[in-house]
Amino acid sequence: MYDTIIKGGTIVDGLGGEPYVGDIAFRDGMIAEVGGSIDAPTKELLDADGAIVTPGWVDVHTHYDGQVSWDTELAPSSHNGATTVIMGNCGVGFAPVKPGEEKTLIELMEGVEDIPGTALYEGIEWGQWESFPEYMDYIAGREYAIDVAAQIPHGAVRYYVMGERGKQNKDATAEDIEAMAAIVGEAVDAGAVGFSTSRTIGHRSLWGTAVPGTFAPEEELMAIAGAMGDLDKGVFEVIPSGTVGKLEHLGGEQARPDEEHELMTKISKNSGRPVTFTLIQTPEYEPDLWRKMLRLSKQANEEGAQMHPQVPSRIIGYLTGLSSYHPFMRKPTYLDKLAPLPLKERVAAMRDPKVKEALLTEKEIKHEAPGSMENISALLGRSAAILYPLGNPVDYEAGPENSLGKRAKAEGREPLEYLYDYMLEDDGKSFCSMSAPNLPKGMEVLRELLEHSETVTGLSDAGAHVTLICDATMPTTQLSYWARDRKKGERLPLEFLVHKQTARNAALYGFDDRGSLEVGKRADINVIDFDNLSVASPVAYKDLPAGGTRVMQPVSGYIATYCNGTKIRENDADTGARPGRLARS
Repeated sequence: MYDTIIKGGTIVDGLGGEPYVGDIAFRDGMIAEVGGSIDAPTKELLDADGAIVTPGWVDVHTHYDGQVSWDTELAPSSHNGATTVIMGNCGVGFAPVKPGEEKTLIELMEGVEDIPGTALYEGIEWGQWESFPEYMDYIAGREYAIDVAAQIPHGAVRYYVMGERGKQNKDATAEDIEAMAAIVGEAVDAGAVGFSTSRTIGHRSLWGTAVPGTFAPEEELMAIAGAMGDLDKGVFEVIPSGTVGKLEHLGGEQARPDEEHELMTKISKNSGRPVTFTLIQTPEYEPDLWRKMLRLSKQANEEGAQMHPQVPSRIIGYLTGLSSYHPFMRKPTYLDKLAPLPLKERVAAMRDPKVKEALLTEKEIKHEAPGSMENISALLGRSAAILYPLGNPVDYEAGPENSLGKRAKAEGREPLEYLYDYMLEDDGKSFCSMSAPNLPKGMEVLRELLEHSETVTGLSDAGAHVTLICDATMPTTQLSYWARDRKKGERLPLEFLVHKQTARNAALYGFDDRGSLEVGKRADINVIDFDNLSVASPVAYKDLPAGGTRVMQPVSGYIATYCNGTKIRENDADTGARPGRLARS
């Protein structure tokens, strides 16, 4: 007697081979038969005729470090077919932490990952852990829709060991370095799947300074990686200096990405551990620097390193709308009279010509916290001409002719004034995105990045940037756009895309029990109506602790998602089942 037989679907097994029609049977959370026609007693029979059947996605770049305390669904990743998520990226997280010192870690996460501090203060069950193994034990005592794995973050480790010296990025002593390496080793030995660090000055705390560890010298990083190497476990995750540009307005980055590559390669070779690092096109450097980074990675791997550039599957864009950040939110009239109003009343008030005139002409009041993401309001205002409206479905290859600047020019209006009126459309629910000046050209760069032999897909930032970035739908976009919808350029094979975000990512983190549809593997499975798989425009939800807002893109087309053999989603709805657990290394 099987628990479930999925019949007649097109199986895309995660290994990269040609899709084929067949059945899959599983029981007790494990795949028992794959392929052909399976006729046997079963508790559930799911007709998958016309659908594709894939492994569950393995999302390697999320920030659920706080959300694991208050959300057992782990949305929106579970909505997007992910069955394993890895958190603790970018050097920020909530363990280890000494009692009474939670505020610094909250302000780090709020500044870097744009998760409201109010939600983190209220939603996290502070006091349940101090060490990282205790934090993992806390997670292990809870149940989720999907599996979650944790990396230990450099920022928390450095602050735990060095206190204010670590927070201020002072040099570590030999004793500090020894203590940090020991803590990381203890965490990895207890099941942490990796260690993360950020080396870009663009990642700043709420108080406006770089994340602890940003300027860590080679000997500090080598000692930490060495502790992982001694255990032969764990991934070293890095946000390199220069990832998002030179950042001269912040004082300038400490190194170029290709200079950072030399250090990362040394870390991998000396420790024997894989290194994954963010790689995107950075306009402030030479246009094809990313190609050089790919060549360097391939060369390093041929020489014994394990370098895995981590790339997105769509252009990362900043959202603007009345339920997110926008150019008018720091104007005196908005702060005094409009900000506290419900959306409907705010829209009505903003339609008053006098209010509009005030918001278009008043000077901004800077946020009292220099690292607050609200300070992006000025950039959004200056960028009004290159914003793109987000329709339903979202057009990921809109040309420059679709920008607000072009639309405004056609009507003889200023882009900022045009944006003001646009944001009031659909009762204030309309959003724009600031991404790339030429989306089709940017997506062609991403195609090369995705196709490269050394890359892994990630950077969804699921759980983070809750009102600025809405990229948790990357796993869904990776299929719907690249295998089906792309018009301005070459598409990618479905089986390749599935492999890239299942077996490929699982292998990076040493999960040999998942990532492919094979006998003996976990029954982490998606059944997808591929022809109708879609990602909608963003919607604001007030469902964070303390009444906070987060913006998510609804998805449709997931007929069923199984985690460890249990159906957690059915026809894009939560079943209430919680088979997910902490996944240890």
